[in-house]
Amino acid sequence: MAIVVERKKLGFFERLYLPQIISGLWITLKNIFRPRVTLEYPDQAPVLPVGYRGAPTLVKDSEGREKCVSCQLCEFVCPSKAITVTPGEIPADSQYAFIEKAPAEFKIDMLRCIYCGLCEEACPERAIVLQNNFSINGASRAELIYNKTKLYAEGGVLPDKIMKWKRVKDNAELEGGSH
Repeated sequence: MAIVVERKKLGFFERLYLPQIISGLWITLKNIFRPRVTLEYPDQAPVLPVGYRGAPTLVKDSEGREKCVSCQLCEFVCPSKAITVTPGEIPADSQYAFIEKAPAEFKIDMLRCIYCGLCEEACPERAIVLQNNFSINGASRAELIYNKTKLYAEGGVLPDKIMKWKRVKDNAELEGGSH
């Protein structure tokens, strides 16, 4: 059974649509004299809010050495599976042989990344950091798969208290054994 809905009868001015036209013009006149809010990107950069999560990058320590120990926690915690880490060995004759691994390959597919920040939270060495870079573009899909070299170039240097290159393990063992 169909329900019939009766429409309200329009008055004379409502049929002319003058109130609607005048209210539209009034809104236009009010907004003409307001300051502009449009930014001329890329000449004017937007102000990013505190806690903005941009593109993930790899960072080096204050002496320019890579901080990543290839633990693969970032790869395991990534919900979109955008990160691929291939662990590599540090040569036994190196002065840093006490460090177990370093990444042979590190790739982040920026097309798959959802910028959630879980990789940054999972990293024990603070080697992966979300930067304020929001303008990620490329001419092909291959350009948006960042390798280790490009990630370090984007990330730069981040000095902090975590220093995997110092022999903290040996010093702790000596102090623990002397008691």
